Amino acid sequence: MPRIIAVANQKGGVAKTTTVHAIAAALVERGRSVLAIDLDPQASLSYALGLDDDADPSIHDVMMGRASIDEILYDSSGIDLAPSTIDLAGSEVHLLTRTGREFVLQRALRAIADRYDYVFIDCPPSLGILTINALTAAREVLVPLQAELLTRRGLGQLLETVEDVRAYTNPDLEVTGAVITMWDSRTRLGREVTGAIEEAQQIRLLEPFIPKSVKVAEAPGRGRSILDHARTSPPAVAYRELAASLDGPA
Repeated sequence: MPRIIAVANQKGGVAKTTTVHAIAAALVERGRSVLAIDLDPQASLSYALGLDDDADPSIHDVMMGRASIDEILYDSSGIDLAPSTIDLAGSEVHLLTRTGREFVLQRALRAIADRYDYVFIDCPPSLGILTINALTAAREVLVPLQAELLTRRGLGQLLETVEDVRAYTNPDLEVTGAVITMWDSRTRLGREVTGAIEEAQQIRLLEPFIPKSVKVAEAPGRGRSILDHARTSPPAVAYRELAASLDGPA
């Protein structure tokens, strides 16, 4: 049975896409089969995985019922990608009037999920119907976070949404934990915030934390993960360790 993991945080700029790309690439290195679904209309994951032009068809067509996921897949360095385009923003409007709108992605995944060891869903920076679809389809939630003051408030809102999804559409959804990104161990604020998050929100902080590095920002423009762009950099090493801890023995 595949592990279907939604990577979610309604706050932008917390390295959701980088985290999906890096962990997926690390798992492929470990011999796992991985599907990555770009559910963000900004299509950052699609761009990072090497799609410079709008994909046609895309996950927008799947959400509109015009294509199956099978028909939209691209291979990128061993990762199967269900790409996004800006048209996906229109899907959200359409789904609001549709019966069973929370279950569209879940139903679409049924035909192919068992081919994979892992399915990652890169969620948009919102708690709208696309993110609800991801949380309904997933079995786990992974939450990228920065160790800064506003993090606690946003995390609380996300966890409330997770509880609503459990109550109405997906009672088996579990929060795997939080991934601390852009970590600077030299700051006292970061240490204080991470301690407060773990205590107040009762969420597991996964280790290792991902160090801040310009190498991470460079990688998407080259259509490569941080693992390929800077294999021995501290963030690449940390993401490999994190993937290994999620995956267990190779």
